[in-house]
Amino acid sequence: MLPLSDVTPRRKLPFVNYLLIIITIFVFLLQLTAPNFEEFIFQYGFIPSRFSFFDPSSYQYILYSIFLHGGFFHILSNLWFLHIFGDNVEDKLGHLNYLIFYLLAGVFAVFAQLIFNIGSDIPMIGASGAISGVAGAYFVFYPHGKIKALIPTFFGFYDIVVLPAWFFLGYWFFIQVFSGVGSLVTFDVTRGGVAWFAHIGGFLFGYFFSKRFKAS
Repeated sequence: MLPLSDVTPRRKLPFVNYLLIIITIFVFLLQLTAPNFEEFIFQYGFIPSRFSFFDPSSYQYILYSIFLHGGFFHILSNLWFLHIFGDNVEDKLGHLNYLIFYLLAGVFAVFAQLIFNIGSDIPMIGASGAISGVAGAYFVFYPHGKIKALIPTFFGFYDIVVLPAWFFLGYWFFIQVFSGVGSLVTFDVTRGGVAWFAHIGGFLFGYFFSKRFKAS
């Protein structure tokens, strides 16, 4: 399923969400103009085997990795999700809280993946962990919000349907958990180049953070 739009109204201009999108695009342009795209990722991406809890310099690469992407589809899909869900979460949390929340979700997502992938030499990059946190928050704040989505039907055709957010995001989370468990069975926790446990960890962080925020 591909989300096309949501119909949840917002009260404030989501300038932090716009800023995050702009910064992510700017960093990707830096990657494209670097002498070697792959070396840039290995230099600034988060590589689990190089991380040390006792080395303060290791932590900077966690933040760098949130804004790095591996290609056009990678960045477009991530920013499309952020565009759809981020504005309403920022509206609910407030601008500064949303910025802090986004970065914390990204950090938590990296550590969630690190637990299952601690010796890997493959860089972890992408905003999907942080955006999964945004999805978890949207699930809490707007469970009955309407999501217009493109879904596959029979014989390779697609249809546009309107789904409640709890169903769309709940189904998405189920797929992440199913794929994550499958990756453990096959001993490939980045199966298909996807950090499943970063998505799971980010979503759970967003869910519980928002539950606490809503209660307060």
